[in-house]
Amino acid sequence: MSYFKFNNKKIYFKITGSGDPLLLVHGNTLSSKMFLPVIKMFAKEFKTIVIDLPGHGKSERLERFETDFWFNNALACNALLEELDLDNVLVIGTSGGALTGINLCLEFPERIRYLVADSFEGEYPLDTYIDSIEEDRNRDKKKFLAKLIWFYCHGRDWRKIVDMDTEVNIEFSKSGNSFFHKSITALKIPTLITGSLKDEYCDHLDIIYSGLQKKNQDLSVHIFESGGHPAMLSNKNDFFKLVVDRIKDC
Repeated sequence: MSYFKFNNKKIYFKITGSGDPLLLVHGNTLSSKMFLPVIKMFAKEFKTIVIDLPGHGKSERLERFETDFWFNNALACNALLEELDLDNVLVIGTSGGALTGINLCLEFPERIRYLVADSFEGEYPLDTYIDSIEEDRNRDKKKFLAKLIWFYCHGRDWRKIVDMDTEVNIEFSKSGNSFFHKSITALKIPTLITGSLKDEYCDHLDIIYSGLQKKNQDLSVHIFESGGHPAMLSNKNDFFKLVVDRIKDC
């Protein structure tokens, strides 16, 4: 297994395939194992790199997550790219990983060639999501499938990781801050924003994405009519074709 150090903690990563470097960034409460349904497809086209963000999956555990969670994760991703001495990198971030990916591109644009930001809630936490997150998570922790997924991603301490994530979402929402340290207008990397119209966690993605596009007309948007959260997995074949076509054109 491969690791690098970030803030004196061991961070896990894995590389599969060959070609242009592609970094996949997982969502909140999950790990790089979430990409199992699609990793073989991407590895046929790209040198595909996955990371277990700090405190997740096979990475060394943290006592708590940084309040500026998605920005801190972007710093970890950049540290990995530095470790591997990679530039001209393609990035796909999904759900919370999309927030991390956008931060990565805003802070370190010289390293990135193209960004796909999938199934995310915009610049600020959604009240509808935060208001119910604690209740929803406690309910999901009793569901067999959710427990299986979390155990698969993290192991026996999955409950602590889920609870820490719930806490950091609530704590961050109280700050009133944007997920990003820089305005979305400063995002100059060619970017495709994707999502599903019927996303069960992010209400009205069409409206959210339209608002982002008004602020930055260089953003491209594609919303799938079917599927759920995240679009990258619920529409995996169409998503893959869309992304490969867009990357080849950039």
